[in-house]
Amino acid sequence: MKLDHAAIWTNNLEKLKEYYVQFFDAAPNNIYVNETTHFSSYFLSFESGARLEIMHRSDIPDNKNDIINLQYKGLIHLAFSVDSKDKVDAKAKQLAEAGYQILRGPRTSGDGYYEFETIDPENNRLEVIYK
Repeated sequence: MKLDHAAIWTNNLEKLKEYYVQFFDAAPNNIYVNETTHFSSYFLSFESGARLEIMHRSDIPDNKNDIINLQYKGLIHLAFSVDSKDKVDAKAKQLAEAGYQILRGPRTSGDGYYEFETIDPENNRLEVIYK
C-alpha cells in the first residue's frame, strides 16, 4: 500500500500552486471547480509520484494553531527529499532569498538527516531533507 496524496486548505489557491511549482517542481493538473459547493482544487504531482491536493472554499475557517513556535498533535509537516547536502543548502538559500522564513537549519538532526525547516505562503510547515 502507498500513500496517494495529502491535502491542504488554502486561502489563495493560485499563489500556493505557484509556490510549489516554482520551488518544488510540482506539475499541476487543470483546476477543478464545483460551482454548486464553491470548491476548487489542484492536484500537484511530484517526480517521486507523490501528490499534494490544494483546495479552496471560502467558508473554511483559518487554522488557529501557532505552527512556528508551538506544535500540536496531528499532521505537522510535509518533507521533500533531495539527493545531496548541497541541494538542501541550495534550496534553503533559494527560499530565504525569495523571502521565505527558514525556521531551523540546515543542520544534521539526531536521527542523521541533513535538513532544514521552512513554511510555505500559507504557513504550512515543510522540511527539505537528505539522508
